[in-house]
Amino acid sequence: MITNSLDAAVAQCAAANHHLAGSTDAVIEVSGLRKDYGEHEAVRGIDLEVLRGEIFAFLGPNGAGKTTTVEIMEGFREASAGGVRVLGADPARAPQAWRQRIGIVLQESAPEAGLTVRECLDLYAGYYRAPRPVEETLDLVGLGDQTDQRAASLSGGQRRRLDVALALIGDPELIFLDEPTTGFDPTARRAAWTVIDGLRQLGKTVFLTTHYMEEAERLADRIAIIAAGKIIAEGTPRTLGGRDTSEARITFTLPPEAAAADLPATLAERAEAHSDGRVQMISAGVADDLHVLSGWALDRGIDLDDLEVRRPTLEDVYLALVAEHDTRS
Repeated sequence: MITNSLDAAVAQCAAANHHLAGSTDAVIEVSGLRKDYGEHEAVRGIDLEVLRGEIFAFLGPNGAGKTTTVEIMEGFREASAGGVRVLGADPARAPQAWRQRIGIVLQESAPEAGLTVRECLDLYAGYYRAPRPVEETLDLVGLGDQTDQRAASLSGGQRRRLDVALALIGDPELIFLDEPTTGFDPTARRAAWTVIDGLRQLGKTVFLTTHYMEEAERLADRIAIIAAGKIIAEGTPRTLGGRDTSEARITFTLPPEAAAADLPATLAERAEAHSDGRVQMISAGVADDLHVLSGWALDRGIDLDDLEVRRPTLEDVYLALVAEHDTRS
């Protein structure tokens, strides 16, 4: 149902969004942003640019300045210094018409007491000059079968879908998603990812905060990491922190009759043996190393059933970058 609804919605709004096709103009522009709370400097001069139609993930540990930065971009807080332009306006001074162009999904929300899912959307639709059709929006987020169910009785995953529907009902250009799948089980989280990924197909721009690295990797076009009020890294999920050029780790288990020292010299000098027979080595040329290793094993009739090649995950890179910044600070 979600896929069919997305296809229909894309077709319906294609003409209206045609002028956005191929556009690379910035929806969010942040330059030298600072925010002080008395003696505490929560945001310390950050620069950001989010392009139209992309999903941008904003990562960082608790207390890093994420929430403050996002609330400034949403117009709920005012910057102490620096420039912020969201949809061409300063959020702190933007007119009411500007707010009609953004949608916000907070980390926690409560359903309207006593209202059904459809009634919640009808209520919120009344706040906008040109809302999306209610039924279409419900189908889009996968709540077509819960339209007459009381919002208070929805499951956690369904509640989050309703939150997204309420953010979409005004047909915004830009959507802020604050940790949208916190507390979800794996099945519900992946269903939510389908909905969020579908926003890209509708030409929406999404600013996503999350603590789930898999979520950021699955959804984001680009990622920025903030720590102690500063942006410490920015890039695509593949290139962030030099991940695409990082050396790989090859691991395998040798039989009792073989030792790491028996490996070809080019491998033995890098091999690190463990007491359980596991061997690991760092490799800058995986194809060449595997060719040498497999040839050596075949010549000796050795099976390497648990052979594994692993590059740093996004979580590995994230933790290393934050730890390195903490060490330097």
